[in-house]
Amino acid sequence: MKNPRNLAAKLSLPILGALLFLAIAVWQLPDGVAGKSQQDTYRHLETFANVLHIVQQSYVEEIDAEEAIQGAIRGMLQALDPHSSFLRADDFKELQMETKGTFTGIGIEISMRDGVLTVVSPIEGTPAFRQGLRAADRIVRIDGESTKDISLMEAVKKLRGPKGTEVVVSIMREGWTEFRDITIVRDLIPIHSVRSKWLEPGYAHIRISNFQAKTTRDFRTALEDLQKEQEISGLVLDLRNNPGGLLDQAVQLTDVFLERGIIVSTKGRIREQNMIFEATGNGPAYRFPIVVLVNEGSASASEIVAGALQDHQRAMIIGTPTFGKGSVQTIIPLNDGAGLRLTTARYYTPSGVSIQAKGITPDVEVRNDDPALLENRDGAKPPHQILRERDLPHHIDNDTDAQRQSRESNGEEDELQQQLARDRQLQSALMLLKGVQVFGERTRL
Repeated sequence: MKNPRNLAAKLSLPILGALLFLAIAVWQLPDGVAGKSQQDTYRHLETFANVLHIVQQSYVEEIDAEEAIQGAIRGMLQALDPHSSFLRADDFKELQMETKGTFTGIGIEISMRDGVLTVVSPIEGTPAFRQGLRAADRIVRIDGESTKDISLMEAVKKLRGPKGTEVVVSIMREGWTEFRDITIVRDLIPIHSVRSKWLEPGYAHIRISNFQAKTTRDFRTALEDLQKEQEISGLVLDLRNNPGGLLDQAVQLTDVFLERGIIVSTKGRIREQNMIFEATGNGPAYRFPIVVLVNEGSASASEIVAGALQDHQRAMIIGTPTFGKGSVQTIIPLNDGAGLRLTTARYYTPSGVSIQAKGITPDVEVRNDDPALLENRDGAKPPHQILRERDLPHHIDNDTDAQRQSRESNGEEDELQQQLARDRQLQSALMLLKGVQVFGERTRL
Protein backbone atom coordinates (compact mmCIF):
# COMPACT_ATOMS: atom_id res chain seq x y z
CA MET A 1 0.00 0.00 0.00
CA LYS A 2 1.18 3.51 -0.71
CA ASN A 3 0.90 4.99 2.81
CA PRO A 4 0.39 2.14 5.24
CA ARG A 5 1.08 4.24 8.34
CA ASN A 6 -1.35 7.01 7.39
CA LEU A 7 -3.98 4.46 6.45
CA ALA A 8 -3.50 2.51 9.66
CA ALA A 9 -4.06 5.68 11.67
CA LYS A 10 -7.45 6.13 10.06
CA LEU A 11 -8.81 2.61 10.46
CA SER A 12 -10.45 0.86 13.38
CA LEU A 13 -9.20 -2.51 14.63
CA PRO A 14 -11.97 -4.58 12.93
CA ILE A 15 -11.12 -3.04 9.56
CA LEU A 16 -7.39 -3.53 10.08
CA GLY A 17 -8.04 -7.15 10.98
CA ALA A 18 -10.10 -7.71 7.85
CA LEU A 19 -7.46 -6.09 5.63
CA LEU A 20 -4.73 -8.14 7.29
CA PHE A 21 -6.72 -11.31 6.57
CA LEU A 22 -7.16 -10.29 2.93
CA ALA A 23 -3.50 -9.38 2.56
CA ILE A 24 -2.38 -12.75 3.96
CA ALA A 25 -4.84 -14.53 1.68
CA VAL A 26 -3.43 -12.72 -1.36
CA TRP A 27 0.15 -13.45 -0.27
CA GLN A 28 -0.58 -17.19 0.08
CA LEU A 29 -2.29 -17.63 -3.29
CA PRO A 30 -0.53 -20.17 -5.56
CA ASP A 31 1.52 -18.86 -8.44
CA GLY A 32 -0.62 -17.92 -11.43
CA VAL A 33 -3.89 -17.91 -9.47
CA ALA A 34 -3.90 -14.30 -8.30
CA GLY A 35 -4.22 -13.06 -11.88
CA LYS A 36 -2.78 -9.54 -11.78
CA SER A 37 0.22 -8.67 -9.67
CA GLN A 38 -0.03 -8.62 -5.90
CA GLN A 39 0.75 -4.91 -5.93
CA ASP A 40 -2.40 -4.27 -7.98
CA THR A 41 -4.39 -6.29 -5.48
CA TYR A 42 -2.99 -4.29 -2.58
CA ARG A 43 -3.88 -1.06 -4.42
CA HIS A 44 -7.49 -2.19 -4.75
CA LEU A 45 -7.55 -3.17 -1.08
CA GLU A 46 -6.41 0.35 -0.23
CA THR A 47 -9.35 1.75 -2.21
CA PHE A 48 -11.69 -0.59 -0.34
CA ALA A 49 -10.24 0.48 3.01
CA ASN A 50 -10.60 4.16 2.13
CA VAL A 51 -14.24 3.72 1.11
CA LEU A 52 -14.99 1.76 4.27
CA HIS A 53 -13.31 4.45 6.39
CA ILE A 54 -15.35 7.21 4.72
CA VAL A 55 -18.58 5.29 5.22
CA GLN A 56 -17.73 4.54 8.83
CA GLN A 57 -16.92 8.20 9.54
CA SER A 58 -19.52 10.04 7.44
CA TYR A 59 -22.58 7.83 6.89
CA VAL A 60 -25.78 9.27 8.33
CA GLU A 61 -25.98 6.46 10.88
CA GLU A 62 -23.33 4.53 12.74
CA ILE A 63 -22.45 1.32 10.94
CA ASP A 64 -21.26 -2.04 12.16
CA ALA A 65 -17.85 -2.68 10.60
CA GLU A 66 -18.33 -6.44 10.66
CA GLU A 67 -21.68 -6.17 8.89
CA ALA A 68 -20.20 -3.83 6.29
CA ILE A 69 -17.23 -6.12 5.57
CA GLN A 70 -19.44 -9.20 5.34
CA GLY A 71 -21.70 -7.31 2.96
CA ALA A 72 -18.70 -6.49 0.79
CA ILE A 73 -17.67 -10.16 0.77
CA ARG A 74 -21.19 -11.23 -0.22
CA GLY A 75 -21.21 -8.68 -3.04
CA MET A 76 -17.86 -9.92 -4.32
CA LEU A 77 -19.04 -13.53 -4.44
CA GLN A 78 -22.39 -12.64 -6.00
CA ALA A 79 -20.47 -11.04 -8.88
CA LEU A 80 -18.78 -14.37 -9.67
CA ASP A 81 -21.52 -16.89 -10.52
CA PRO A 82 -24.94 -17.87 -9.15
CA HIS A 83 -23.59 -20.72 -7.01
CA SER A 84 -20.81 -19.00 -5.05
CA SER A 85 -21.80 -17.40 -1.75
CA PHE A 86 -20.63 -16.34 1.70
CA LEU A 87 -22.07 -18.35 4.57
CA ARG A 88 -22.31 -16.85 8.01
CA ALA A 89 -21.81 -19.23 10.91
CA ASP A 90 -25.52 -20.01 11.24
CA ASP A 91 -25.84 -20.33 7.45
CA PHE A 92 -22.97 -22.82 7.46
CA LYS A 93 -24.73 -24.92 10.08
CA GLU A 94 -27.91 -24.84 8.01
CA LEU A 95 -26.02 -26.15 4.98
CA GLN A 96 -24.51 -28.99 7.00
CA MET A 97 -27.97 -29.92 8.25
CA GLU A 98 -29.33 -29.90 4.71
CA THR A 99 -26.82 -32.45 3.41
CA LYS A 100 -27.79 -34.75 6.28
CA GLY A 101 -31.46 -34.39 5.41
CA THR A 102 -32.61 -33.22 8.83
CA PHE A 103 -34.08 -29.77 8.17
CA THR A 104 -37.62 -28.42 8.06
CA GLY A 105 -38.90 -26.12 5.35
CA ILE A 106 -41.01 -26.16 2.19
CA GLY A 107 -38.79 -28.32 -0.06
CA ILE A 108 -37.45 -26.42 -3.07
CA GLU A 109 -34.10 -25.81 -4.72
CA ILE A 110 -33.70 -22.10 -5.50
CA SER A 111 -31.35 -19.83 -7.42
CA MET A 112 -31.22 -16.22 -8.61
CA ARG A 113 -32.25 -15.17 -12.12
CA ASP A 114 -32.03 -11.52 -13.11
CA GLY A 115 -32.04 -10.59 -9.44
CA VAL A 116 -35.25 -12.54 -8.79
CA LEU A 117 -35.50 -15.59 -6.56
CA THR A 118 -36.38 -18.48 -8.86
CA VAL A 119 -37.35 -22.11 -8.31
CA VAL A 120 -34.91 -24.56 -9.89
CA SER A 121 -36.89 -27.61 -8.80
CA PRO A 122 -39.41 -28.62 -6.14
CA ILE A 123 -38.45 -31.76 -4.22
CA GLU A 124 -40.97 -34.52 -4.72
CA GLY A 125 -43.29 -35.20 -1.82
CA THR A 126 -42.60 -31.93 -0.02
CA PRO A 127 -45.08 -29.14 0.85
CA ALA A 128 -43.91 -27.00 -2.10
CA PHE A 129 -44.38 -29.93 -4.48
CA ARG A 130 -47.89 -30.64 -3.17
CA GLN A 131 -48.84 -26.96 -3.53
CA GLY A 132 -47.89 -27.03 -7.21
CA LEU A 133 -44.66 -25.00 -7.32
CA ARG A 134 -42.70 -25.66 -10.51
CA ALA A 135 -39.31 -25.12 -12.04
CA ALA A 136 -38.96 -21.52 -13.31
CA ASP A 137 -41.54 -20.11 -10.89
CA ARG A 138 -40.37 -16.72 -9.61
CA ILE A 139 -40.77 -15.97 -5.92
CA VAL A 140 -41.40 -12.23 -5.80
CA ARG A 141 -42.38 -12.02 -2.12
CA ILE A 142 -41.97 -14.04 1.04
CA ASP A 143 -44.51 -13.23 3.77
CA GLY A 144 -45.24 -9.95 2.01
CA GLU A 145 -41.62 -8.82 1.79
CA SER A 146 -40.02 -8.31 -1.63
CA THR A 147 -37.26 -10.73 -2.62
CA LYS A 148 -35.55 -8.23 -4.92
CA ASP A 149 -31.78 -8.39 -4.33
CA ILE A 150 -32.22 -10.90 -1.51
CA SER A 151 -29.32 -13.34 -1.06
CA LEU A 152 -29.91 -17.07 -1.39
CA MET A 153 -29.08 -17.75 2.25
CA GLU A 154 -31.42 -14.99 3.42
CA ALA A 155 -34.16 -16.55 1.32
CA VAL A 156 -33.43 -19.97 2.77
CA LYS A 157 -33.77 -18.57 6.29
CA LYS A 158 -37.14 -17.03 5.47
CA LEU A 159 -38.47 -20.18 3.83
CA ARG A 160 -37.33 -22.54 6.56
CA GLY A 161 -38.84 -22.66 10.02
CA PRO A 162 -40.48 -24.91 12.61
CA LYS A 163 -42.68 -27.73 11.42
CA GLY A 164 -46.35 -26.73 11.18
CA THR A 165 -45.73 -23.00 10.69
CA GLU A 166 -46.92 -21.21 7.58
CA VAL A 167 -45.09 -19.14 5.01
CA VAL A 168 -46.76 -17.21 2.19
CA VAL A 169 -44.84 -17.12 -1.09
CA SER A 170 -45.95 -14.86 -3.93
CA ILE A 171 -45.38 -16.67 -7.22
CA MET A 172 -45.13 -15.28 -10.75
CA ARG A 173 -45.31 -17.81 -13.57
CA GLU A 174 -45.02 -17.52 -17.33
CA GLY A 175 -48.51 -17.00 -18.74
CA TRP A 176 -49.89 -15.36 -15.60
CA THR A 177 -50.83 -11.68 -15.64
CA GLU A 178 -50.22 -11.17 -11.91
CA PHE A 179 -48.53 -12.99 -9.08
CA ARG A 180 -50.44 -15.31 -6.76
CA ASP A 181 -50.01 -15.89 -3.04
CA ILE A 182 -49.54 -19.51 -2.04
CA THR A 183 -49.63 -20.48 1.62
CA ILE A 184 -47.33 -23.40 2.43
CA VAL A 185 -47.14 -25.23 5.74
CA ARG A 186 -43.56 -26.10 6.63
CA ASP A 187 -42.77 -29.73 7.30
CA LEU A 188 -39.84 -32.07 7.82
CA ILE A 189 -38.28 -32.54 4.40
CA PRO A 190 -38.03 -36.30 3.76
CA ILE A 191 -34.80 -37.71 5.14
CA HIS A 192 -34.90 -40.67 2.77
CA SER A 193 -34.26 -39.55 -0.78
CA VAL A 194 -34.95 -43.00 -2.28
CA ARG A 195 -38.38 -44.47 -3.04
CA SER A 196 -39.05 -47.74 -4.85
CA LYS A 197 -41.99 -49.66 -6.27
CA TRP A 198 -42.97 -52.16 -8.95
CA LEU A 199 -44.51 -50.79 -12.13
CA GLU A 200 -45.33 -54.27 -13.39
CA PRO A 201 -44.01 -57.72 -12.45
CA GLY A 202 -40.27 -57.57 -13.12
CA TYR A 203 -40.13 -53.85 -13.86
CA ALA A 204 -38.95 -51.69 -10.99
CA HIS A 205 -39.07 -47.95 -10.47
CA ILE A 206 -36.63 -46.19 -8.12
CA ARG A 207 -37.02 -42.48 -7.59
CA ILE A 208 -34.14 -40.38 -6.19
CA SER A 209 -35.28 -36.92 -5.10
CA ASN A 210 -31.80 -35.58 -4.19
CA PHE A 211 -28.35 -36.80 -3.21
CA GLN A 212 -27.84 -36.82 0.55
CA ALA A 213 -25.25 -38.49 2.75
CA LYS A 214 -27.18 -41.81 2.87
CA THR A 215 -28.56 -41.90 -0.69
CA THR A 216 -26.33 -44.64 -2.12
CA ARG A 217 -26.78 -46.84 0.96
CA ASP A 218 -30.56 -46.47 0.76
CA PHE A 219 -30.46 -47.09 -3.01
CA ARG A 220 -28.55 -50.35 -2.58
CA THR A 221 -31.01 -51.44 0.11
CA ALA A 222 -33.96 -50.68 -2.19
CA LEU A 223 -32.41 -52.75 -4.99
CA GLU A 224 -31.74 -55.68 -2.66
CA ASP A 225 -35.27 -55.60 -1.26
CA LEU A 226 -36.76 -55.58 -4.75
CA GLN A 227 -34.60 -58.49 -5.86
CA LYS A 228 -35.62 -60.52 -2.82
CA GLU A 229 -39.21 -60.32 -4.04
CA GLN A 230 -38.50 -61.23 -7.65
CA GLU A 231 -35.93 -60.91 -10.40
CA ILE A 232 -35.62 -57.45 -11.90
CA SER A 233 -36.11 -57.52 -15.68
CA GLY A 234 -35.67 -53.75 -16.09
CA LEU A 235 -35.19 -50.64 -13.95
CA VAL A 236 -36.52 -47.11 -14.36
CA LEU A 237 -34.16 -44.77 -12.48
CA ASP A 238 -36.15 -41.56 -12.01
CA LEU A 239 -34.01 -38.42 -11.58
CA ARG A 240 -36.63 -35.90 -12.65
CA ASN A 241 -36.72 -32.72 -10.56
CA ASN A 242 -33.63 -33.92 -8.70
CA PRO A 243 -31.64 -30.72 -7.99
CA GLY A 244 -28.45 -32.57 -7.08
CA GLY A 245 -26.55 -32.71 -3.82
CA LEU A 246 -23.33 -34.43 -2.80
CA LEU A 247 -20.83 -35.26 -5.54
CA ASP A 248 -19.49 -38.36 -3.78
CA GLN A 249 -23.00 -39.83 -3.60
CA ALA A 250 -23.51 -39.35 -7.33
CA VAL A 251 -20.21 -41.13 -7.98
CA GLN A 252 -20.97 -43.99 -5.59
CA LEU A 253 -24.45 -44.51 -6.98
CA THR A 254 -23.18 -44.62 -10.57
CA ASP A 255 -20.51 -47.10 -9.45
CA VAL A 256 -23.32 -49.53 -8.59
CA PHE A 257 -23.89 -50.13 -12.31
CA LEU A 258 -20.43 -49.75 -13.85
CA GLU A 259 -17.64 -52.31 -13.74
CA ARG A 260 -14.88 -50.04 -15.00
CA GLY A 261 -14.14 -46.67 -16.54
CA ILE A 262 -14.40 -43.00 -15.65
CA ILE A 263 -17.57 -41.79 -13.94
CA VAL A 264 -16.78 -38.08 -13.88
CA SER A 265 -13.75 -35.81 -13.89
CA THR A 266 -13.28 -32.29 -12.59
CA LYS A 267 -10.95 -29.55 -13.79
CA GLY A 268 -10.17 -26.31 -11.98
CA ARG A 269 -7.43 -23.71 -11.83
CA ILE A 270 -5.37 -25.42 -9.15
CA ARG A 271 -4.03 -28.95 -9.16
CA GLU A 272 -6.10 -30.11 -6.20
CA GLN A 273 -9.29 -29.50 -8.18
CA ASN A 274 -8.25 -31.77 -11.05
CA MET A 275 -9.69 -35.14 -10.13
CA ILE A 276 -10.86 -38.30 -11.87
CA PHE A 277 -13.48 -40.58 -10.32
CA GLU A 278 -13.53 -44.12 -11.68
CA ALA A 279 -15.73 -47.17 -11.19
CA THR A 280 -14.36 -49.68 -8.69
CA GLY A 281 -16.21 -52.76 -9.93
CA ASN A 282 -16.51 -54.00 -6.36
CA GLY A 283 -20.29 -54.27 -6.23
CA PRO A 284 -22.64 -56.92 -7.62
CA ALA A 285 -22.88 -57.10 -11.40
CA TYR A 286 -26.39 -55.97 -12.33
CA ARG A 287 -27.18 -56.96 -15.91
CA PHE A 288 -30.75 -55.75 -16.30
CA PRO A 289 -31.41 -52.84 -18.70
CA ILE A 290 -31.88 -49.35 -17.26
CA VAL A 291 -33.81 -46.31 -18.39
CA VAL A 292 -33.00 -42.98 -16.69
CA LEU A 293 -35.71 -40.32 -16.60
CA VAL A 294 -34.58 -36.67 -16.58
CA ASN A 295 -36.13 -33.25 -17.14
CA GLU A 296 -35.33 -29.55 -16.81
CA GLY A 297 -35.33 -29.92 -13.01
CA SER A 298 -32.53 -32.52 -13.09
CA ALA A 299 -29.33 -30.73 -12.10
CA SER A 300 -25.80 -31.16 -10.84
CA ALA A 301 -25.31 -34.60 -9.22
CA SER A 302 -28.25 -36.10 -11.11
CA GLU A 303 -26.64 -34.93 -14.36
CA ILE A 304 -23.41 -36.67 -13.37
CA VAL A 305 -25.27 -39.97 -12.98
CA ALA A 306 -27.22 -39.58 -16.23
CA GLY A 307 -24.15 -38.47 -18.20
CA ALA A 308 -21.97 -41.33 -16.99
CA LEU A 309 -24.57 -44.05 -17.64
CA GLN A 310 -25.26 -42.54 -21.06
CA ASP A 311 -21.61 -42.30 -22.10
CA HIS A 312 -20.93 -45.89 -21.01
CA GLN A 313 -24.06 -47.03 -22.89
CA ARG A 314 -25.31 -48.56 -19.67
CA ALA A 315 -28.67 -46.79 -19.78
CA MET A 316 -31.04 -45.07 -22.15
CA ILE A 317 -31.90 -41.49 -21.17
CA ILE A 318 -35.52 -40.41 -21.67
CA GLY A 319 -37.21 -37.08 -20.96
CA THR A 320 -36.21 -33.49 -21.67
CA PRO A 321 -32.80 -31.72 -21.62
CA THR A 322 -31.47 -31.23 -18.11
CA PHE A 323 -30.69 -28.01 -16.24
CA GLY A 324 -27.01 -27.80 -17.19
CA LYS A 325 -25.23 -27.18 -13.89
CA GLY A 326 -21.80 -28.56 -14.68
CA SER A 327 -19.81 -26.82 -11.97
CA VAL A 328 -18.42 -28.02 -8.65
CA GLN A 329 -18.87 -26.07 -5.43
CA THR A 330 -16.36 -26.52 -2.61
CA ILE A 331 -17.39 -25.65 0.95
CA ILE A 332 -14.47 -23.92 2.66
CA PRO A 333 -14.81 -23.42 6.45
CA LEU A 334 -13.48 -20.20 7.97
CA ASN A 335 -12.02 -19.70 11.42
CA ASP A 336 -15.03 -17.92 12.91
CA GLY A 337 -17.47 -20.70 12.00
CA ALA A 338 -18.51 -19.07 8.74
CA GLY A 339 -17.77 -20.56 5.35
CA LEU A 340 -17.46 -20.01 1.62
CA ARG A 341 -19.38 -21.92 -1.00
CA LEU A 342 -17.09 -21.37 -3.96
CA THR A 343 -17.26 -22.66 -7.52
CA THR A 344 -13.85 -24.27 -7.97
CA ALA A 345 -14.11 -26.54 -11.01
CA ARG A 346 -16.15 -27.80 -13.94
CA TYR A 347 -17.07 -31.43 -14.20
CA TYR A 348 -16.89 -33.54 -17.34
CA THR A 349 -18.68 -36.68 -18.46
CA PRO A 350 -16.62 -39.81 -19.21
CA SER A 351 -16.36 -38.76 -22.88
CA GLY A 352 -14.76 -35.47 -21.81
CA VAL A 353 -17.80 -33.28 -22.49
CA SER A 354 -18.71 -30.40 -20.19
CA ILE A 355 -22.45 -29.96 -19.76
CA GLN A 356 -22.14 -26.53 -18.14
CA ALA A 357 -24.99 -24.33 -19.42
CA LYS A 358 -25.91 -27.10 -21.91
CA GLY A 359 -27.20 -30.05 -19.91
CA ILE A 360 -27.64 -33.70 -20.79
CA THR A 361 -29.52 -34.34 -24.01
CA PRO A 362 -31.82 -37.37 -23.71
CA ASP A 363 -31.46 -40.24 -26.16
CA VAL A 364 -35.22 -40.05 -26.60
CA GLU A 365 -36.95 -36.73 -25.91
CA VAL A 366 -40.41 -37.13 -24.39
CA ARG A 367 -42.44 -34.32 -22.86
CA ASN A 368 -45.24 -34.67 -20.35
CA ASP A 369 -47.96 -32.75 -22.16
CA ASP A 370 -50.91 -34.08 -20.18
CA PRO A 371 -53.29 -31.17 -19.42
CA ALA A 372 -53.53 -32.24 -15.79
CA LEU A 373 -49.79 -31.69 -15.40
CA LEU A 374 -49.54 -28.40 -17.29
CA GLU A 375 -52.78 -26.70 -16.44
CA ASN A 376 -52.74 -23.45 -14.51
CA ARG A 377 -55.26 -22.73 -11.81
CA ASP A 378 -57.26 -20.66 -14.26
CA GLY A 379 -57.32 -23.57 -16.71
CA ALA A 380 -54.96 -22.01 -19.25
CA LYS A 381 -52.09 -24.04 -20.66
CA PRO A 382 -48.85 -22.10 -20.33
CA PRO A 383 -46.08 -22.31 -22.88
CA HIS A 384 -43.05 -24.35 -21.90
CA GLN A 385 -40.98 -21.94 -19.83
CA ILE A 386 -37.89 -23.79 -18.69
CA LEU A 387 -35.17 -22.43 -16.42
CA ARG A 388 -31.73 -23.89 -16.92
CA GLU A 389 -28.21 -23.01 -15.88
CA ARG A 390 -27.60 -20.93 -19.03
CA ASP A 391 -30.47 -18.61 -18.02
CA LEU A 392 -28.78 -17.60 -14.76
CA PRO A 393 -26.79 -14.34 -14.69
CA HIS A 394 -23.00 -14.76 -14.42
CA HIS A 395 -23.25 -18.48 -15.23
CA ILE A 396 -19.99 -20.17 -16.16
CA ASP A 397 -19.70 -20.82 -19.89
CA ASN A 398 -19.13 -24.25 -21.40
CA ASP A 399 -15.52 -24.72 -22.56
CA THR A 400 -15.92 -27.84 -24.72
CA ASP A 401 -41.82 -46.62 0.99
CA ALA A 402 -41.36 -49.56 -1.10
CA GLN A 403 -44.44 -50.71 -2.94
CA ARG A 404 -44.57 -54.49 -3.23
CA GLN A 405 -45.79 -56.69 -6.04
CA SER A 406 -48.52 -58.17 -3.87
CA ARG A 407 -50.60 -55.04 -3.29
CA GLU A 408 -53.11 -54.79 -0.54
CA SER A 409 -55.94 -53.42 -2.63
CA ASN A 410 -57.10 -52.70 -6.14
CA GLY A 411 -57.00 -49.01 -5.22
CA GLU A 412 -53.18 -49.02 -5.28
CA GLU A 413 -53.22 -50.74 -8.67
CA ASP A 414 -55.67 -48.17 -10.02
CA GLU A 415 -53.53 -45.32 -8.70
CA LEU A 416 -50.45 -46.72 -10.45
CA GLN A 417 -52.32 -47.11 -13.73
CA GLN A 418 -53.55 -43.54 -13.47
CA GLN A 419 -49.99 -42.36 -12.92
CA LEU A 420 -48.77 -44.26 -15.98
CA ALA A 421 -51.66 -42.91 -18.04
CA ARG A 422 -50.77 -39.28 -17.36
CA ASP A 423 -46.97 -39.64 -17.14
CA ARG A 424 -45.81 -40.07 -20.73
CA GLN A 425 -42.14 -40.16 -19.77
CA LEU A 426 -42.61 -42.99 -17.28
CA GLN A 427 -44.89 -44.77 -19.73
CA SER A 428 -42.25 -44.53 -22.47
CA ALA A 429 -39.56 -45.87 -20.13
CA LEU A 430 -41.64 -48.92 -19.24
CA MET A 431 -42.49 -49.60 -22.88
CA LEU A 432 -38.83 -49.41 -23.86
CA LEU A 433 -37.75 -51.82 -21.13
CA LYS A 434 -40.47 -54.30 -22.11
CA GLY A 435 -39.43 -54.00 -25.75
CA VAL A 436 -35.83 -54.87 -24.91
CA GLN A 437 -36.96 -58.04 -23.17
CA VAL A 438 -39.34 -59.02 -25.94
CA PHE A 439 -36.78 -58.69 -28.72
CA GLY A 440 -33.90 -59.96 -26.58
CA GLU A 441 -31.31 -58.35 -28.83
CA ARG A 442 -29.11 -56.97 -26.04
CA THR A 443 -28.78 -57.43 -22.31
CA ARG A 444 -27.88 -53.77 -21.95
CA LEU A 445 -29.15 -50.56 -23.47
